[in-house]
Amino acid sequence: MSSAILTWHSLDESGSVISTPPSIFKRQMESLAQSGVKVVPLSEVRDTPESVALTFDDGFSNLAEHAFPLLERFQWPATVFIVSQHCGLSNRWSGRTAAGIPDLPLLSWEQLAGLPPRVAIGAHTATHPHLTQISAEECDRELRQCRDAIEQRLSVPVKSLAYPYGDSSGAIHATARRYFNLAVGTSLRFLSRASNPLDLPRIDMYYFRGGFPVGRLFDPPGRMYVGFRNILREVRAHLPG
Repeated sequence: MSSAILTWHSLDESGSVISTPPSIFKRQMESLAQSGVKVVPLSEVRDTPESVALTFDDGFSNLAEHAFPLLERFQWPATVFIVSQHCGLSNRWSGRTAAGIPDLPLLSWEQLAGLPPRVAIGAHTATHPHLTQISAEECDRELRQCRDAIEQRLSVPVKSLAYPYGDSSGAIHATARRYFNLAVGTSLRFLSRASNPLDLPRIDMYYFRGGFPVGRLFDPPGRMYVGFRNILREVRAHLPG
């Protein structure tokens, strides 16, 4: 039997591909609560059939207003993956944002120190590069510096990594293994005990903004929906241009 890692980025009204409107996020959380699906820490989801783990990439500051109160309300664990050299700044990786992506503030170290107790912090590299486009030495440095910065600034262990853009390879997985217990990518799939712990798939909630109830994720229509969205994404990825 399978389980799932759900992921969001920013909770805002911009309509960008990294954005989920706060009202929709609230509806998603309420659907999940009403469904009775078990929400578990990221470290447990691979071994807990038909459970979900909640993750947030980049650490946008709007999580403090729109996500953390709901996580506290439902007493759910979650993981926020942060870019260590951008804490308190914005998502202008390498001094710029991608086309169609809003320039948004990120949680500061002070805000991260005050996260709800069930919210863990994971690494998302030091500067958010495409890891397959830099040298092995730079990749090692990106992972190590991010982990060390979080542990030194917040005095918490960092056991998980999210690859920026879902960009990774076998060599990068081997590097991640030096510093982390598990790592997550962006494959739009469910996971099982057989899934590679250094490249766990996640289901981006961007694809659930249209209203499909998150609480029905493990029902046959939910599994079919995720499979269909994955096929569409794979086809688009291989189109020329």
